[in-house]
Amino acid sequence: MSEQDNLFEEGLEKHPLTRIITSNIVVVIWFILGALACWFFYPILGLVYLIVAFVLVYVVLRKLVCVNCYYYDKWCGIGFGKLSALMFKKGRIDAFPTSIGLKVAPATYGSLIIVPLLLLLVSIIQGFSWYKIIVFVLLLFISVYSFGVGRRVLCSQCKMNMICPGSTMKKKKE
Repeated sequence: MSEQDNLFEEGLEKHPLTRIITSNIVVVIWFILGALACWFFYPILGLVYLIVAFVLVYVVLRKLVCVNCYYYDKWCGIGFGKLSALMFKKGRIDAFPTSIGLKVAPATYGSLIIVPLLLLLVSIIQGFSWYKIIVFVLLLFISVYSFGVGRRVLCSQCKMNMICPGSTMKKKKE
């Protein structure tokens, strides 16, 4: 039985453009808030964070994850399938569940959340500011939303949710 046979039949073939745009706006806001958090700690770190975050999420992870996905060259929930096809050659869907990208992605996303939050906490301790508190709360909110509710919605409509080890959907018992 191939991985193609394990696709979630009710999953969307093509995700709505409004969801793709909204998801990317949320990612960009997350990166801007993370960069601000790092900037409060040390200004040059804000720029470094922004560049590293964009490269990791929009290039590196697209190579490591998306080339083997069903949605390669298709409109997934965040548009990464189309983006990946613009940059990289198609992989194999049967390689998806064991892709190194699925092991690297949680650490990457986690670091892109935890590092700015920790640096911002240190910055708040060094010198209180309501701007820092506002950025902290917004960054925390967008992180919880993105990796909770937002992710669950995307996974629930993804054709790969039965194959993907990172899916938030409960696996059906065979």
